[in-house]
Amino acid sequence: MDDNAIDEYHLDAIADADPYPYWYEDVDEPDSNVTLVRTVNCDLCIVGGGYTGLWTAIIAKERDPSRDVILIDAHEVGSAASGRNGGFMESSLTHGVANGQARFPDELAILEELGLKNLNDIEAAIKRYNIDCDYERTGVIDIATTSHSPTYFEELREDYAQLRSLGQKVELLDGEAMRREVNSPTYTGGLWRKDRAAIVDPARLVWGLKAAAESLGVTIYEDTKATSIEKDGVGVIIHTPLGAVRAGKVALATNAFKPLLKRLSHYVVPVYDYCMVTEPLTPAQLADIGWTRRQGLSDISNQFHYYRLTEDNRILWGGYDVIYYWRGKINSELESRPETWAKLSKHFFTTFPQLEGVKFTHAWGGVIDTCSRFCVFWGQAMGGRVAYALGYTGLGVASTRFGAEVMLDLLDGKRSKATQTSFVQDKPIPFPPEPFRFAGIQATRWSLNHEDATGKRNLWLRTLDRAGLGFDS
Repeated sequence: MDDNAIDEYHLDAIADADPYPYWYEDVDEPDSNVTLVRTVNCDLCIVGGGYTGLWTAIIAKERDPSRDVILIDAHEVGSAASGRNGGFMESSLTHGVANGQARFPDELAILEELGLKNLNDIEAAIKRYNIDCDYERTGVIDIATTSHSPTYFEELREDYAQLRSLGQKVELLDGEAMRREVNSPTYTGGLWRKDRAAIVDPARLVWGLKAAAESLGVTIYEDTKATSIEKDGVGVIIHTPLGAVRAGKVALATNAFKPLLKRLSHYVVPVYDYCMVTEPLTPAQLADIGWTRRQGLSDISNQFHYYRLTEDNRILWGGYDVIYYWRGKINSELESRPETWAKLSKHFFTTFPQLEGVKFTHAWGGVIDTCSRFCVFWGQAMGGRVAYALGYTGLGVASTRFGAEVMLDLLDGKRSKATQTSFVQDKPIPFPPEPFRFAGIQATRWSLNHEDATGKRNLWLRTLDRAGLGFDS
């Protein structure tokens, strides 16, 4: 097939796509909560109604049912990244074993242990609170493809050896074995991490966590934006447009959005990620690609694709382009980016040419937070009355629960295995101010793309490596 024909049908495939998250097309979406319109008091105020905030609320009440907990969100619970992501629930707390080895080599074993416990605790909570979120612990396969440098498969071998040494259940697949799992002519190998990941409906998970929190007595206000934070006697006061919350302690879970503590803006940048969902595949189409074990899939390039099957056998296909806008702009208009959807569609049909004629029904984007170490970090302010957890870099569906647990440990002054690690105690290197931030991110994206094609890190990337800085898609 010539390139013009490919261009025609990959554009036709997205022509009727609804620019709206597929996950929100659900009759079980909960009603909105009221807006805070007065001053209220509580023991713990949580700012942010995504996964981090909701897990903080649940764990806080599980630890102390008498604790009065209020959660506020600027919009609706789960309306940002938590409700619109790809639904990959990874046990890794460090954005993969390679990043963990590079940054926390002496703690990697304990961090992997804590990550697996965290995933097991999530699975237990889903059962305990009867959360219907299409949870499937299928594992995930990291894939090398023909578009990658041959050195990338060697990286899979290194990860395989590392994970085996940590006692994990992994299988290294050559090209033929990989294609038996999922049939694509582009695959040259894969690393199947069998018990360390699950797939989930992210919106139904966040709605289920909201219901669980409320069942425990948490009060949730929506459309209630925190505008400022300050000390208030022996506590803290959070101001909102129509009211305020006086709290003994505060947990900040705002992730990509403008932080209430200004100094945190040096550590995180907001970036936009995009994805699409196909129409349900027919039995014949499913037979053409295999995928009977329904693993999550992700290729291993710097600018990577992630994809998985939904409960009704659609393919969610996303990633690759991760866009930072000038001065960290966040706007709902940026959730639509047709040029990225066209690129993703072309990549989809390169990966699965046998699915020619399949249409995409939904295409959307969302903002996530990233930091220079590519994984969550913590801190405290106002004499220990305030704590925060942010910087997940797109791998927060599971690690947000760990982020919440550690944040509560810090607020409660609880010594734990996690709080004694440098992973928890250290901060990432801050990003430079504009215009250097924007220029540096664009140079890094170009350089990462070059590495994907050649397998070689250029001078710019090597300089970032030495400085401990970076930018990961």
